[in-house]
Amino acid sequence: MRVLQPADWSKPRGFAHGFEFDAPGRWVVLAGQTGGDESGNYADDMGAQVGTALKRIGKLLKEAGAGPEHIVRLNWYITDKAAYEAAGAGIGAAWKETLGRNFPPATLLYISGLVDDRAKVEIEVTAFVPNA
Repeated sequence: MRVLQPADWSKPRGFAHGFEFDAPGRWVVLAGQTGGDESGNYADDMGAQVGTALKRIGKLLKEAGAGPEHIVRLNWYITDKAAYEAAGAGIGAAWKETLGRNFPPATLLYISGLVDDRAKVEIEVTAFVPNA
């Protein structure tokens, strides 16, 4: 995998502009994961919901024989820009705990709502696992 970073562009914080792959492997595509737990409960805090969504993503990746280092694309859907910005420290801590120092290409969209009105975030993942 090669990180796409033109020399004359500033390096982004918290994501990469792109990746290039030149190897056989498996693709893993996850449905959007919200911040609801296994019982369908949602924390009120945006940071906590992001943490739950990222833990769910980790569990699904493990099920596929992959890990956070295989994530090649994140699409974030956020319902409240102010809450997202205010939860920066909590989101950063949740990221560090679940994804470590992996910063794949990402898109973050602010939207008016998700299917479950209690959900403040939904995160879609694409991963690539190279053949051993």
